[in-house]
Amino acid sequence: MALIIRMRQQGASSRQRFRLVVTDSRHPRDGKYLEMIGWYNPFGANDQNYFVDIARVEHWLGQGAQISDRAKALVGKIAPDVIKKLIQKKVAKVAKLREKRKKA
Repeated sequence: MALIIRMRQQGASSRQRFRLVVTDSRHPRDGKYLEMIGWYNPFGANDQNYFVDIARVEHWLGQGAQISDRAKALVGKIAPDVIKKLIQKKVAKVAKLREKRKKA
């Protein structure tokens, strides 16, 4: 099962709201999910239009979940350090693979 953190559309088509959810990548965009870890309301007041549980995002990323581009942008707006850690982890992995290839 491949887990992904992504946005799930809610509400009417003219007044959309989104939930930030952890789901299996094989499920449809608006299908069932394991856990809701945040929400985003583009029509809300600027200081109250989103919420993300950063501790749960870090937990799921630690469990190996991938994060979609839109979800990454939302999390990066609230907690850029989480995205920086994710990028550093990816860079370290690539560097380790390069070292391994050099030795071979």
